[in-house]
Amino acid sequence: MKAYCLVLLALCISQAAQAQSAASSPRNRSSLATVEPGTFPLEGMTPKSIVLKVQIEAPVYPTSKLQGALGSFAPGTLVTLIAMSDTAYRVRGRARHGDVAGWVLMADLKSADPNLNANLKKLIERTKMVDDLIQHKQVALGMTSQEVHASMGKPARKSSRITAAGKEERLEYAVYDQVPQTTSGVNAFGQIVQTVVYVRVEVGTLSLSFKDNVVSEIEETKGNPLRGGGARTVPPPVAGF
Repeated sequence: MKAYCLVLLALCISQAAQAQSAASSPRNRSSLATVEPGTFPLEGMTPKSIVLKVQIEAPVYPTSKLQGALGSFAPGTLVTLIAMSDTAYRVRGRARHGDVAGWVLMADLKSADPNLNANLKKLIERTKMVDDLIQHKQVALGMTSQEVHASMGKPARKSSRITAAGKEERLEYAVYDQVPQTTSGVNAFGQIVQTVVYVRVEVGTLSLSFKDNVVSEIEETKGNPLRGGGARTVPPPVAGF
């Protein structure tokens, strides 16, 4: 009975740790999985929630096609932005009939930032690029240290220096590749068979320099981890969020 309880406790601790890791992962915060084609979730992609004000009596719809209104928001109502399409925002707030989450025409809402829509589009495009890099465990100029950590994990070495221009951080990563190797053996029928297995092999080392928490330089310090393709670049984090 005691052994069973210990196993159960260990399982609970493991599941809790996995849940906490998933919640803190940049990839989870910035996931662009869409509920509807052509729409993009924004909740969790910015440090703070984006609050908009309803300008006129604004119908709220269940989908981005803006058909079959659920109700309406009164002028002056504050709503929280949670997704967007090309012409509408999905918001959460207090409508005349009660709390609701739905789609409202962009023109019916006002932001304190006149460049909000353009900045959101830049944010979405950058997030797509960074998500692709993280998925393939790659890095690029313009990524933040948090994004690099999500893609590459813990660095092999870390150093920093302080100059008149400010603090500069340097991270070094060993880069690995899966190399196929063929092995021969005999099966249960006495026949010689060949099997391909993939072995994790270090192909080089990358050194990343950061300025203002953004990758400013990528150097191949050993081998050819970039495979002759050169360093990729993503736009720096979008200002205003």
